[in-house]
Amino acid sequence: MDAVVDPALQQFLTEFKRVSTAIVDSYFVVDTERRIVDFNRAFYALLPRQAARGLKGKRCFEVLELNICQQACIAQQCWADNKHVRLDEISGTIPGDPDSKRLRFILSAVPINDERGQAVGALEIQRNVTD
Repeated sequence: MDAVVDPALQQFLTEFKRVSTAIVDSYFVVDTERRIVDFNRAFYALLPRQAARGLKGKRCFEVLELNICQQACIAQQCWADNKHVRLDEISGTIPGDPDSKRLRFILSAVPINDERGQAVGALEIQRNVTD
C-alpha cells in the first residue's frame, strides 16, 4: 500500500515529470522518512528484478545500501543545510542480492521544500562510475 505523499511533494513530482526524461543517470525521490515516492527507469534497471519490484514505499537504504547511509545520508545532509549536496566516489551494494558487486557512484541531492521552506523530500541522482 502506498504511503500518503505530502501535497507539496506531489506538486513537485507533477512538475518534475515534464523534464525528468532528460535525466540519463538513475534517480529517485524520497519523502522525509526516506521512503521512495518516485524513480526513473535507469534506477529500476540498476536493480535485480527481485529488488526492483515494489520500489515505491521502500526506504532508499533498503534498496541501495551506500557506505554513507548510516552516518552521513546525502538526503539528510541536503535537508540540514537546505542546499544541494554532491558526494564523489561513494560505494555501495544492492542488499539481498548475492550476486551484487561493489558499485561506485557520484551522488547529488537537492531538497524539495514546501511553500514555507520546510523539507518535504529530496531528489537524489546517482551516476554509476563503477569501472
